[in-house]
Amino acid sequence: MAENLKKVSSAKIHKEGYNSILVVFIFLLIFNSVIDYFIPGLLPIKLFLLGASIFVWIIVVYFFRVPKRILIGEDNKIYAPADGKVVVIEDVFEKEYFNDYRTQVSIFMSPLNVHVNWVPVSGKVQYLQYHPGTYMVAWKPKASEENERFTTVFKTSDNTEILIRQIAGKLARRIVSYASKEKEYKLNDQIGIIKFGSRVDVFLPTDAKLLVNINQKVTGNKTQIAEL
Repeated sequence: MAENLKKVSSAKIHKEGYNSILVVFIFLLIFNSVIDYFIPGLLPIKLFLLGASIFVWIIVVYFFRVPKRILIGEDNKIYAPADGKVVVIEDVFEKEYFNDYRTQVSIFMSPLNVHVNWVPVSGKVQYLQYHPGTYMVAWKPKASEENERFTTVFKTSDNTEILIRQIAGKLARRIVSYASKEKEYKLNDQIGIIKFGSRVDVFLPTDAKLLVNINQKVTGNKTQIAEL
């Protein structure tokens, strides 16, 4: 427990979270002020609502944490682009970019996971595409093709292409991507963030050696998920 608190205290707040944290703080401040002004007495209820408001605000701050992680990776390894649990490992026909079979590894992020997304491999961005869509729960298979999503393809130095897809979930309503086409990215670079629960799919060559299993918990910018 002490180790987890130490990790959280050493984390920074993501820049995408500043406005959300401020808006929630102002809303909760107004809410508690209105309750205090229009409902005299009832001190236990007011204290309960104040405590609940503080808890909600802490959760929002906690969501936007960015832990310090320095990865010294290997060029032939693919690393998890996000924290979460592996919910899909299967060979599928990827029809947006490759138009052939790829091995899909999907990582589901709960609202309590770190939601920063890192590049899974060093390489140059070949393709970027945003898709509007629905907001079904992110662990469903159809979410990869029907939910709001953002697709990015990296080409490594040996011309291997890796596709990652940021997918909005039931609670997630905004995908942020920092990727720029033709730009070179290295391990440790952030690719974006998805707000409040979501999923990231990684599409690999079918001959890649997988290093993770279904239901395994992975750590973004740290856990090796495959070897080329």
